[in-house]
Amino acid sequence: MGRYVIRRLLQAIPVLLGATLLIFAIVFALPGDPIRALAGEKPPSPQVVEVLREQYHLNDPLLLQYWYYISGVLFRGDFGTTFQNVPVGDLMKATFPTTLQLALTALMIQAVIGVGLGLWAALRRGKAEDTMILASTLILISVPTLVSGFVLQLLLGVKLGLFPIAGTSEGWYSFLLPGFVLAGGSIAYLTRLTRTSLVETLRSDYIRTAVAKGMNRRRVVGRHGLRNALIPLVTFLGADLGNLMGGAVITERIFNINGVGSLLIRGVYERQQPIVVGVVTALVLVYILANLVVDLMYAVLDPRIRYE
Repeated sequence: MGRYVIRRLLQAIPVLLGATLLIFAIVFALPGDPIRALAGEKPPSPQVVEVLREQYHLNDPLLLQYWYYISGVLFRGDFGTTFQNVPVGDLMKATFPTTLQLALTALMIQAVIGVGLGLWAALRRGKAEDTMILASTLILISVPTLVSGFVLQLLLGVKLGLFPIAGTSEGWYSFLLPGFVLAGGSIAYLTRLTRTSLVETLRSDYIRTAVAKGMNRRRVVGRHGLRNALIPLVTFLGADLGNLMGGAVITERIFNINGVGSLLIRGVYERQQPIVVGVVTALVLVYILANLVVDLMYAVLDPRIRYE
């Protein structure tokens, strides 16, 4: 197990380097001079511009700039500084926990609702309940987050007053409505994936053998069927954590949540390339760690899997 973890971490290094180099090249290839943009309508003096460009290595080749950045991330945990000399790491420390809480809330909501509806649909395959659930998932997939967010905010927040409509002043309760909005599409996909995986598992020979021996149907479904059907579901949930954090940009804007999404938009609007690259790098690290945890959970769900 230890050797497997080390091998997976080593495999993650080229993934991190490739993803960060790509976003670094895209962001820093945007037209315009970010140093001149700091001064607004009044252009700074050429001497000031030259000093700042030298300070932030903007005169160096792209690969050399990238080396300064990635070496700071890997060896010192330094995500760079903004053009106002504010550490990007400090900005992410103030916003990352909020986005992580929102993403984890959405992940729990989609796990409970998605797996529950998928299980129900699989056990009633071909019946009215199954058709109704599949039709509902099509609606969730079809409606964009921007539309569902404003509609639910108006109906459940403004009209009925069941949930707060903005901010995080009410603690975890403030994350329920935006968490559901964020998880909407994932709930649909997870429901369909659960249904398909469980239906296929229940058709297996060992399931039919267990039923033929007279085992309790609930035990057969829960202990044997659902456990083996969980492997693709765990894969989906692990990968979707990064998607939820990256997709929180729109949800955070709708519900006025000060998270990584707001920080990212600010970085793009103010042409703060270090902020954009730093946030994307952090999200890549979340993807890598989430996939590592998923791989390790396989051995728990299926003892036949060994890491040798």
